[in-house]
Amino acid sequence: MDAKELPPHPNLEQYKKQAKDLVKARKSGDPEALRRIKQYHARLGKLADGELQNAMLALADAQYVIARAHGFESWPKFAKRLEALSRESSPRSLWEAAKNAVITGDVPALERLLRENPHLFSQGQPPAYVPSGPGPHYAGADALTIIAREHDFASFEEFAKHLEELNHKNSLGSQFELAVEAVISGDLGTLERLLRLNPALIRDRSTRKHHATLLHYVGANGVEGFRQKTPKNAVKVAEMLLNAGAEIDAVSGMYGGSTTLGMVATSIHPWRAGVQDALMEILLEHGAAIDQPGAAGNGQRAVNGCLANGRPEAAEFLAARGAPLDLEGAAGVGRLDVVKSFFNEDGSLKANVTTMQMKSGFNWACEYGRTSVADFLMQKGIELGERHHGETGLHWAPPWSCETIES
Repeated sequence: MDAKELPPHPNLEQYKKQAKDLVKARKSGDPEALRRIKQYHARLGKLADGELQNAMLALADAQYVIARAHGFESWPKFAKRLEALSRESSPRSLWEAAKNAVITGDVPALERLLRENPHLFSQGQPPAYVPSGPGPHYAGADALTIIAREHDFASFEEFAKHLEELNHKNSLGSQFELAVEAVISGDLGTLERLLRLNPALIRDRSTRKHHATLLHYVGANGVEGFRQKTPKNAVKVAEMLLNAGAEIDAVSGMYGGSTTLGMVATSIHPWRAGVQDALMEILLEHGAAIDQPGAAGNGQRAVNGCLANGRPEAAEFLAARGAPLDLEGAAGVGRLDVVKSFFNEDGSLKANVTTMQMKSGFNWACEYGRTSVADFLMQKGIELGERHHGETGLHWAPPWSCETIES
């Protein structure tokens, strides 16, 4: 008789219980229990029916029967396999397997994972690709759609063309992808070799929807989630690309259009790596436009984009180097002198300054502890309990600053 197949997520404890139940069933003279013992137990199976009925069945014998019924030579080997499968079927292992399937474009593997674990992938929260970065989205889509989306292609057909291009090792597309991996891993030797062999790479763009250049990948922002990495030597990587002729203010498609400076300034990854200020400095030294409209994506000024992405230090850095400030940005970096310049002597807002900027600035002032700015804006008519984007300034304020603002 063929061995029984294991379910997708076997539980060792359940099989231990089955062995105990088999011992009890054998004692009660259950015919099915006797049949299973006779079929799968090498020693007891040779006994005549009467002898088998009177023979002692230890728990180890019952476990052996269970193991043999599933095609294993012994209970220890069976238990070891179940424990391995248990680890493989843990949520952590399943998320990891799915992530790897997405990155490599392994459709059959991802399809199997989605099929065997529907609740996990429709209701669970997948871990991020990298610390503090975005995670893959599995809910409400099939494997083809998920893979294409996570690789930033409009369709799986386009992703398939991309894979076909990668098979041609000397193609520009294949060389570009190798260069991207060198950029995000800080592999200066490989990057230098690729740029020397194919200088056109420095102006080439990704075939993905964001159409990023190699320099944009230094920002670790807006590109594929699994590639949002900043190596410790990111400044040397950027310097190599800039010296090779990278277009400093090239606009990519991330967040509706953004520059490398804007992406670096608003990204958490360069900050986590401790190189955010140094990266911005070298970009500015090479002529990056600090006042380019929409540089930070979503149509935002660079300083405002930093504030919206939780990067107040970068906002202060850019403001100190002459980045233009509207009322919102000035409030967020605590420049009370500049905030005051947006008001007329009678306390009204000057032309081209909006109430929306004032409210957003108040929220940033509260969030980043700019208490003097928050106090000033309340004097100009901002209500402490007024909701902006659904929340009041106190919702945005860190606990240590709430009492100061309230008073």
